[in-house]
Amino acid sequence: MRKTILGVLFLIGISAGFGEQPQAQLVTRDQPYRLQPSDVLELEYEYTPEYNQTVTVGPDGTVTLRLVGTVKVGGLSLDEATSAIKAKASVPLNNPELSLTLKEFVKPHFTIYGEVQKPGVYDMHGGVTVLQAIAMSGGQKETSKQTEVVLLRKVNGDMAEVKVINTKTMSTANGVREDFALKPDDMLIVPKNKLGKVEPYVRVTSMGLQSLWGVEVLK
Repeated sequence: MRKTILGVLFLIGISAGFGEQPQAQLVTRDQPYRLQPSDVLELEYEYTPEYNQTVTVGPDGTVTLRLVGTVKVGGLSLDEATSAIKAKASVPLNNPELSLTLKEFVKPHFTIYGEVQKPGVYDMHGGVTVLQAIAMSGGQKETSKQTEVVLLRKVNGDMAEVKVINTKTMSTANGVREDFALKPDDMLIVPKNKLGKVEPYVRVTSMGLQSLWGVEVLK
């Protein structure tokens, strides 16, 4: 994994709350991969190889190409990105034939910190829910505040939605009553102490070792 997590500093943001989540939501496994920062792409033109190049998707989701300049590809599938580049290349070239290949990609993952046995970063293989993520990290410690687990989900480069989840009521004698499906880059924080006021949105920036709501964010 190319990402190195140095820690997180959270500054209070503003906006509306976390959207309603359906019960037992699952991640669809056959959806196309969406390009994201740090992915490496190889662009090849069939008839004008002088414009061929290998590029890395920047933090803002763009790539800079010799012939067409800056193109936004973050969040697009490979086919959609190819079409976007071809549309721009069609201005200087007549009906360009080109191909785009994903050479390197960031593995989908989530992060879990706080009062669990094995905090850290975990790869996502198919759909993973909150309860499954906690199980993957070895389970919550007896000192954990199970009624106030925090789910942070990025909505853009540095803003994240906040959802406080009561994992204690998720499981009943009849099985799992409800659960939340995680998305790549989600972060779970299992606190030790009762949370104070929780804003619906927080700003996330990597600023080294910090502390959040009594949870030490480790390197």
